[in-house]
Amino acid sequence: MKAAVVQAAPVWLNPKATTAKIISLMKEAAENQAQICVFGETFLSGYPAWVEFTGGAVFDDPLQKKAYAMYLASAVRADGPEIRAIAQKAAQLGIFIYLGVQELSNSTGTVYCSLAAIDPDQGLVSMHRKLMPTYEERLVWGIGDGNGLRVHQFKNIRIGGLNCWENWMPLARTALYAQGEQVHVSVWPGSPRLTKDITRFVAQEGRVYVLAAGGLLYDKDIPDNFPFKDEMIKNPGFHRTGGSVIVSPEGKILGHAEEGKECIIYADLDMEKVGQARQNFDPTGHYSRPDVLKLTVNSQRLMPIKWEKEKT
Repeated sequence: MKAAVVQAAPVWLNPKATTAKIISLMKEAAENQAQICVFGETFLSGYPAWVEFTGGAVFDDPLQKKAYAMYLASAVRADGPEIRAIAQKAAQLGIFIYLGVQELSNSTGTVYCSLAAIDPDQGLVSMHRKLMPTYEERLVWGIGDGNGLRVHQFKNIRIGGLNCWENWMPLARTALYAQGEQVHVSVWPGSPRLTKDITRFVAQEGRVYVLAAGGLLYDKDIPDNFPFKDEMIKNPGFHRTGGSVIVSPEGKILGHAEEGKECIIYADLDMEKVGQARQNFDPTGHYSRPDVLKLTVNSQRLMPIKWEKEKT
């Protein structure tokens, strides 16, 4: 089975235009015979790149409030028109999608960093909310739960995924390995220095293929009406430069995107390679010790309110 990893920039904070770009890239991947297509962290429709460089922790700052409100306005619902349109196109193309999403909460006041898994036959099969936003991201994103820690069967493979630094969390990875994961998706905002080593490590630890998708973001991608545009472009540290890579279960790099370049990289996935790699190591199988070490996962969707039906 051929997999595609997209390295691109969203139309930042514009969900309608970003959805159109996603669909165009899906079509390109399908035309190149890909049956799996992966996009970076919060690709729909943008990483909160301003927070680290603009005093995001200042309390009650009017410009920070304006920036946050704009970010909220660009978030999408799991059952919204953007995800539906992408799912419809996935069905037409017969392609499985993993897509980083700014997911809007039911309260409409919180954004989750989520990873949508979209099956061409079943539609949206999971929406994994990042368990712990990293450092300054906690000023923007809500804390997720274990509801999306799921592995999905697609044709002859079992595929799962995590957001960014969740891939550094041993127990989150273990939860996916234990479900028979063979292909691991990792999505990133675009940090080459952070992705290469952990991608090869996860591949060798889990004896899995890893599809790592990093995003892009540059000065030209920031809309003129964003309150911190001038401050951002004075500090090139906000740039996101990709780092997309595909790695085999043996840790071999099968495809690597050029840093800073918008492109799609491809690789053929041979599930027999996974079986061969597990001959001497299966982290949640014959090389595990459940009598000594055991993981418990709470897979409930955590909600602040529970409605009870009125008795009749």
